[in-house]
Formats: sequence, C-alpha cells, structure tokens
Amino acid sequence: MGGLGGRFLYLLMIWFWAFAGVALADGNSSSPAARPSVVNIGCLFTFDSVIGTSVGPAMRAAVDDVNADTSVLAGTTLNLFQHDTNCSGFLGTVEALELMERDIVVAVGPQSSGIAHVISHVVNELHVPLLSFGATDPTLSSLQFPYFLRTTQNDYYQMSAVVDLVMYYGWRQVIAIFVDDDYGRNGISALGDALAQKRAKISYKAPLSPGADVSAIKDVLVTVNLMESRVYVVHVNPDSGLKIFSVAKDLQMMASGYVWIATDWLASKLDVSDPISTENVDLLQGVLALRHHTPDTDRKNRFLSRWSRLSSVSTSYPNSYALYAYDSIWLAAHALDIFLNEGGNISFSNDAKLRALNGTSSGLSSLHIFDGGPKLLQNILAVNFTGLSGLIQFDSNRNLVQPAFDVLNIGGTGSRIIGYWSNYSGLSTIAPEILHQKPANKSGSSQQLHSVIWPGETADRPRGWVFPNNGKPLRIVVPNRISYKEFVSADNNSPLGVKGFCIDVFEEALKLLPYPVPHTYILNGDGKSEPEYSNLAYEVAEDNFDAVVGDVTIVTNRTRIVDFTQPFMESGLVVVAPVKQQSTNPWAFMKPFTLQMWCVTGVFFLFVGAVVWILEHRINHEFRGSPRQQIMTIFWFSFSTMFFSHRENTIGTLGRMVLIVWLFVVLIINSSYTASLTSILTVQQLTSGVTGLDSLIVSKEQIGVQDGSFAWSYLINELNIAESRLVKLKTAEDYKNALDRGSRGGGVGAIVDELPYIELFLSSTNCQFKTVGQEFTRSGWGFAFQRDSPLAVDLSTAILQLSESGDLQRIHDKWLSQSQCSSQVNAVDENRLSLSSFWGLFLICGVTCFIALLCFFCKVFSQFRRFTPESEEPEIEIQPASSTRPNRSTSFKHLIEFVDKKEAEIKHMLRRKSTDERQQATVSQRSDGNTSSPA
Repeated sequence: MGGLGGRFLYLLMIWFWAFAGVALADGNSSSPAARPSVVNIGCLFTFDSVIGTSVGPAMRAAVDDVNADTSVLAGTTLNLFQHDTNCSGFLGTVEALELMERDIVVAVGPQSSGIAHVISHVVNELHVPLLSFGATDPTLSSLQFPYFLRTTQNDYYQMSAVVDLVMYYGWRQVIAIFVDDDYGRNGISALGDALAQKRAKISYKAPLSPGADVSAIKDVLVTVNLMESRVYVVHVNPDSGLKIFSVAKDLQMMASGYVWIATDWLASKLDVSDPISTENVDLLQGVLALRHHTPDTDRKNRFLSRWSRLSSVSTSYPNSYALYAYDSIWLAAHALDIFLNEGGNISFSNDAKLRALNGTSSGLSSLHIFDGGPKLLQNILAVNFTGLSGLIQFDSNRNLVQPAFDVLNIGGTGSRIIGYWSNYSGLSTIAPEILHQKPANKSGSSQQLHSVIWPGETADRPRGWVFPNNGKPLRIVVPNRISYKEFVSADNNSPLGVKGFCIDVFEEALKLLPYPVPHTYILNGDGKSEPEYSNLAYEVAEDNFDAVVGDVTIVTNRTRIVDFTQPFMESGLVVVAPVKQQSTNPWAFMKPFTLQMWCVTGVFFLFVGAVVWILEHRINHEFRGSPRQQIMTIFWFSFSTMFFSHRENTIGTLGRMVLIVWLFVVLIINSSYTASLTSILTVQQLTSGVTGLDSLIVSKEQIGVQDGSFAWSYLINELNIAESRLVKLKTAEDYKNALDRGSRGGGVGAIVDELPYIELFLSSTNCQFKTVGQEFTRSGWGFAFQRDSPLAVDLSTAILQLSESGDLQRIHDKWLSQSQCSSQVNAVDENRLSLSSFWGLFLICGVTCFIALLCFFCKVFSQFRRFTPESEEPEIEIQPASSTRPNRSTSFKHLIEFVDKKEAEIKHMLRRKSTDERQQATVSQRSDGNTSSPA
C-alpha cells in the first residue's frame, strides 16, 4: 500500500510539472518549472515598407532555422508574433502595447528610431529586452534605455564614415538634407559633431517633414542650390528618398560640380530591387552611398541562394537590415538557450504601477513584468557568435563591435564598391575583415579609395563649392588709410573705388580662380585716423563682411576668429631711431682689433722671429753678427713679415717651414684687419643711443607707434611696456618730426612699426633715420575671410602662383619701388676682431714652432755628444763635492759655445774627430801585435 501510494505521488508530481510547463508557455504561472515547450517572442516593423518587405521573410526564416536546429533551444519552440507599426509613431506604440500583452520574453524591432524611443520606455518597465535591427539613432543610449539593444550599426559610426569621405576629398563644408524626425535630426547632429572634430562644418541644415511631397522638396533644393556649398549629405527614409534625386535632376543639380552623399537608406532601397531599374540609375548617376558591410561568408551565400524560395518574399534580394533582423532572432535564441540551461524560469508578475489602472478602460493592467528579464539581458550582452551580418558581439557601450560600411558609387548601369570604411582603419580598398588581422593604421597615407565617376559623368574631383548664386556680391571691407597710401587707399577715379598694392594683388589673384567672384569694396574709416584692424577682423567674424583686403597682419588673436590666406607680403616689427654721424677719431686704426688681439699678435711676431733666428743662426750668415746686430735682426725680421718685405732669406728646412706657416697667419690677419678697418671708416659711421629692442625696453625713451597698428597692444601685453611711454603717430611726417624732436623735445626716442612701412619711411627721408637691432617678430600680411571659407584656400593657391610667376614682384615694384639705402645700424664694437676668431691660427703656428725647435735641439744635442772629446783625459784630481756646480756651469757654457758655432765648423770638427779615432784604433792594434810576438 505504501509502495502504491509512493508511485501515485510520483505520477502526481510529474503531472503537476507538465501542467506548470504549459502554464508557463501561456504566461499564466510564476512557479518554477521545467524547460518550456514554447517561448513567445515578438517583432515590430512596417510590413509594406522598403525595410519591412525584407525583414519579415528574414525573421520568419530565422525562427524556422532555430526551431529546426537541435543544438539550440532543444525541446523548446520559438513562437513569433509579428505586429505592423504602419510607419506611425502612434499606431506603432499601440501595436507594441498589444504585443506586450502576449507576455513575450524578447521583442525584435522596431525599424523606426522614433517608435523605438517610445517602446524603450515600455520595455524598461516590463523588463523585456528590445533588439532593434533598424533604430540607428545614436541618442538611443544604454544609460537611458538599458533594455534597448541595437543589433545594427549606430549612426554615430555612419556619420564618422561620411566625415572621412568629406575629408578624403578635401571638402570643408557640407549641406545636410534630412527628414525632420528623431532618426534624421539626431543623425545629422552626430554628423555635425564629427565634422567639428576635423575643423569642418555643416554650412546649412535643410530639414524635410516625414512624407514631404515634391513641392516641399523642390522648395528646399532651390534654397540650398543658392548657397556656395555643393556637397550634399542626404539622410532620409528609404521609402521616399528617391523623390529628392528626381527633383534634383529636374533642377539640374545632378550635373558636374555637385556632390551627393547618401547614407545607408539608399543602399537599402537599391538592394531590394537588384538589379537596379534603369529609371533609378539615371536619377543617381555619380552618387556616393554607404551600405552596412557584411562579410562575404558561406553562411551568408547559402542564405542568399535560398532567398527566393522563402515564403512571402516580394523582393529579389534582401538588404542589410534583413540580415541584421535574421541575426537578431538567432541572438535571442542563443541567449534564451543559455538562460534556460542555467535554470532560468519563464515567469511573469503583475506591475504594481499598472495594477492601479484596473478601474480604467485602458487595459494596461494586462501587461506583466518578465521576472527573468535582467538575467536574460545579461545573457544577450554576453553572446558572441558569427551571423549573416558578421560578428555579433557588444562592446562596453552596447554597440556592435567592428562597425564597417561599404562605399558605393552609382553609375553606368548599376553600383560598384569603390572601397570600405571601418572604425578600425578608416577608408581602404581592402575588406575590413582582412584589415582586422593587421595592426590598426588610420594615417593619411593609408586612406585609399578607387576612382569615382561624379555627377556629370566626370572623373575630376568636384571642387565642392561655388560662389553663391543668390545675386549677392562678396562684401569686402578695405581700411581707408590716411598714410602709406601706396598699400591701400580710397580712389574716387577708379571703378573699384580703391587702389594700392594690396588691391592689385587681390585682383590679380582673383583672375587665377577658375570661377568668377562678384565682389564690392567697402571702405572703413573716417579718413582722419587709421581704422582698427582687429575690429575689421571681428566684423568679418560677425558676418558683417565677407573678407578684409588690405595690409592686415596675421597675428594670433586674429587667426582665432578668421581664416587668412597665404601671406603675400613678409612683415615684422623693427625699431627705428635717430642717428648722427660719428666724429673723426685719430685712433680709428686701432679699432679693428681688440686689445687682447693686439697683444697676442705682437707677442707672436717676436716669438716667430726668435724661433727663425734660432733655426737659421748656425747655417745662415744673415742671422749672425754681434749680439746687438742679432737682436736688431730678430726685431726687423719679425715685423717686416707683416708687409712680406723681409730681406733675410731662410735656407734651413725647419726655418722655411715655420716661415711659411707664419706668413699664412700674417696674410689672414692683414686681410681681416683691412676689411674691418674699411667697414669702420666707411659703413659703420653711424651711432645711436638706442641699439635695439632690449635697450629700448630698459630705457625711458618715448616710443612712437602707428595709429591702428597691432604693435600698440603687442608692446603693452607682450613686452610689458607702460602705456604712458607710447605715442600714436599717423603719417610719415609725424614720424620724422617726432624723431627729430626726441623724447626731451616732446617727440619720441624711437619708433616701433612693421618693416614694409619703415622701408617706405626711410626712403622718403633720404635715409636720415636707421633701424637698430634685429627684426623681433616674424609675420606677414594676408587677406582675411570668414572661418572655413573655401576662398581662403583657393586664393592662397593663387597667391603662390603669382609669386612663382614673378607677377607678385612686378606689382611690388610698381607700388613700392623706392630709392634704396642701408637701413641697419650696427655698433662699431660688433666689427672689432677678437682673439676668439684667430686662436686656431695662432695654435697652428705655435705647434709648428714647437716641433721645429724640438727637431733642432735634438739634432744639436746629438752633435754635442759626439763632439765631446774623450781622448783628452784631464788630470785626475780629487775635487771636493762642491766642485760639481762649476763643472755643470762649464758644460752649459761649452754647450752654448757649441750652439753658437757655424754648422760647417761643427761638421768639419766631427769629421776630423772621426778620422783621429780611426787612426788611434789602428796604432793600438799594431802595438798589441808587437807585444805578443816574443811569446
């Protein structure tokens, strides 16, 4: 009885668990249960849309493949519920709520970013993971919507790809044409951020309402066609996007010079109608488009080969969104498999917040919270597998890893891939999956694309902009100068209204541009004082003018707000001071050398003379005589070499070697002395109390500055010169009068101004004033334009062409050719020659003398040792120890006497001594022989 009761209890438990499993499948139980036989998932998309016609069959195929695969969800069947969002935010939200009433564990979709924003709030509340294959809006962040997971590429990456394309072809401005919804606005916002990082920008945003008709599109395109940018980025919905190109073609905006870049919507539209219809190809000639990159794998090819056999297929080819939707189903299946294998329970519970709505007719109380949602979400984030679209894996920001896009060029009879973009390596002609096996390289030289056929069937890269076709000429502000009018000034007799060097350069540069630039000059200034040039730059930055043409210096604070062209005139600040002619100095001939140089030179004259006398004294009769005569010979020979007029001839090898080196030193010293003395007596006849910038700063002299020049703020802010020391001067006559009076007379002690003005001023005063010191800033003059203006780049190229052709110098000579005079004053002391310039020569000469003396004395000591008589044996006497010093003194005396002898006498004595030694040796041998005979 007990055994029968136990078996009955066991069968009752089995029945209970089976019933619980069915209840879990129906979503009506929250008790722990065994693996369910059916799990509900749902999908949201617009059935009859471009994306929906591909996504629907793909998801149904994915569910069939999962249910047929025994390695995934073994024993559990996926049950797919599909709801049509009807491309409506309101209806999509209603459909999403109805779908949630089915107690689904995963929702796939929607394709619309706007609907995804609303549904994300719902899934956050019900803890149901939402896998969206089409919501690319980058603002759908994981922080705000933790249960939202994007299983396609984020538009943040797509806009980065667009920016790299724009930068690759050298464009700086684009016009954005977009649908005015969450998808369009937020995508273009990401585009603007990415462009700003590369110092480019969206020059105009042209929004279109969702479902805009042809008339609204035409109004937008007419507006953008009047603007200067010709690079259009189109970010709209695939269902109505082609109408934009149809209107653009009617407006002749698909011709040469235009650039059209479409985001992935266009490829999604064209892929489902492969091959592309002739009508669409004609509309899209030359367009660049992006498409989600999906690696070419066997699994993908097998799926594509059976696409036409799938049920309810109405397209000839699936687009990339269909592949992402297919992988989303598999992603949910893998995560559910892990969830169930780990003992997860498919159970739902009532939401306390929704229970309060039981008394209303909304029916929201039928929505339940998925208890296993947090665990399933973590499982989804941890899944890693390779699907039809490539690697399915999430990074730390919950975006798919390895984002990549194909770059398409539509032309001829279809489209072709001209390259790829990936976040790993940028633009490349090599597939991203291959590049991921190599080190990352996003350098400029590695960015490559194949050739492009642009609109108008041309292979030449479009410039990307034209002068605005809105009838408004370029507004150019010109400073109305009251001085130095050679550079720029008003001219009532000219049709331009202005004239000058700067105007001619600008006009000649405009002639080199490949397009006309209508412009008008607007004078700025009251004609009584110079205009503030920094204010002109601010006026351009504030869009009151389009450019500044004139003698505008390129300085830091101006480059922050405007763009300058290549400098057409070099410039820099210099100091001009009054000068006077130096009085005649009877000792001017001493100034070429410093005192140290004079002393060392004189010592070496005597030293070399003494060395030559030592080397020649024994062999040259011209260096012999009485002591008085020999001393005079040394002095005469030494200083006569200064003029190469020495009458004594050197006959010894060592003496000639020393003399040759010394004469070379004398030649260099004489030449340097002559050049320095000539400079002092001719060029360097001017002196000034101010010797340069440093002396001007520490002095108390008043400083003149041109009215309106940036030098005023530079001296105060950079050099910390008191403003009370600065005096504003307007004309060249004011310069002259102020310098003539000097600081004590109510004028100035020096003037600080730019070099081009100073050169004109000095020539107009017949070189009565001079610049002192060096140019202490390096800058130039350029034409200023609004930030990121393409004219700044094109005119820079034109200015370089003017310089290379010589036309820039011709214009310079026309306006600025003046009488030349030396403008630089240098102190006399700067030309004095010091020992530091010649110590190398003196070292060579000294070493040569030392070597010659060493060789000479070695020879003399060797002769002296041979000359010492050994046969004459002095008487042997016992001398006291104190007698050593007299012997040494006698030996030194003998050495001096020996050195003083002539070389011929020494050689004769050595030969005679050698003969005597041989005779004595012969006599000694004979004596030894006679002694031994009797024995």
